[in-house]
Amino acid sequence: METRIAGRTRSRTTRAAGGRRAGMVLDHERLDVYAVALEFLVFANEVIERLPRGRGHLADQLTRASTSIVLNLAEGAGKLSKADKRRYYVTARGSATESAALLDVCLRLRLIGEAEYRTGKAMIVHVVSMLIKLAMSFEDPSPAPDKSGI
Repeated sequence: METRIAGRTRSRTTRAAGGRRAGMVLDHERLDVYAVALEFLVFANEVIERLPRGRGHLADQLTRASTSIVLNLAEGAGKLSKADKRRYYVTARGSATESAALLDVCLRLRLIGEAEYRTGKAMIVHVVSMLIKLAMSFEDPSPAPDKSGI
């Protein structure tokens, strides 16, 4: 559908799957790891909603860590230099491993069940694996050291 605005024709975008607007895709939305990180964010929120009273500190940490994965991915994708991209992707990986540790804590304290733990841990392992590969793809290949002694 098109709309006329001040003598110009502008295409109206429609909502695509996941709430994104068709034709309006940012760099981070093209990353498979971003989609998996968003899925984990929703999973983490469901865990947080079920935490018992008195565990707000764990809820806050899991909220921050799971959100940080998504936000650092988006910010890294928006950077122009390889070094900047890599730094944000490595930071996202750190937040993912923090999220994994929080799942370990929740399991050990019997705040989540084994099946829920395995589901979340599998998602995080997948995210970390993807982030390692992504960060490595932005490493600058350093020249081999000169062994000639000159």
